[in-house]
Amino acid sequence: MNHSMINSLVSMQGVQQKLDVIANNMANINTTGYKRKEATFHDVLTTTMRQPNAFQQAGRLSPLGLTQGWGAKLSQIQTLMAQGSLKQTDQPTDLAIEGDALFEVIIPSVDDNGQPFQQTAWTRDGAFSLREQPGDTENVYLTTQEGHLVMGADDQPIQVPIGSRIKVDPNGVVMAYNDGQTDQPPVAAGTLKLVQVVRPQLLQNRGDNLYTLPDAIDPALGEVLRVVALDGANPEAAKVKVQQGFLEQSNVNIAEEMTELMMTQRAFQLNAKALTSADTMMSLANNLRG
Repeated sequence: MNHSMINSLVSMQGVQQKLDVIANNMANINTTGYKRKEATFHDVLTTTMRQPNAFQQAGRLSPLGLTQGWGAKLSQIQTLMAQGSLKQTDQPTDLAIEGDALFEVIIPSVDDNGQPFQQTAWTRDGAFSLREQPGDTENVYLTTQEGHLVMGADDQPIQVPIGSRIKVDPNGVVMAYNDGQTDQPPVAAGTLKLVQVVRPQLLQNRGDNLYTLPDAIDPALGEVLRVVALDGANPEAAKVKVQQGFLEQSNVNIAEEMTELMMTQRAFQLNAKALTSADTMMSLANNLRG
């Protein structure tokens, strides 16, 4: 296999993976809280072919070393946590985050030994609902559409007395109001736990708009995620607000994705043409008669 065929085959594999990333972005353009993915590439190997000194002639500007590449491969698929537009729904359980933060939820998982346990995950999808939980006949719990419990700042699920409606202020404080008992004060149901992303490239996409951390990373260290303290002391945290009755839309820009799609398709076609040309040249050389 000659150099041009190796170069084309390696590059086509990486370009095909980028096409899959673009297709996934476009498929989730209407997914609440979805964050677009971006693929980056790097050279597989670059070598320099030495040429004889006789190649250097008077007036020639080309260097003696001829750089030869061996294609490019996909090096990383990064999640871009840019803010998406907010859509008003007027549903009291629909929450959107304005700024750089994620909701914390608990999802069921299984360890290496097959034992079930509760795993911490994070999401920007604030399409929540109030659901009953087994064993508790007095309260309903704030959950995701899949039934995962939404956590509070005290690391306990947000629970609301049955028959109450909730009101969430911009700092994430959840208050429960019972319209049937107007003479009673509202009940504090907790404060939403929000975390900021420090290194989004280390987040693992769990599916269903959920992100988790690798097992080797301790969330308590704050190397990837840090808890947002909405007390005004942190300037970055002051930019984070919770909007009740809104949902964050996907941050995918269809015009940008279409442009990336056309450029990536042209790159794939170019490499496919180079592969076809190399194969044709080898076929001609093999069919030569002396």
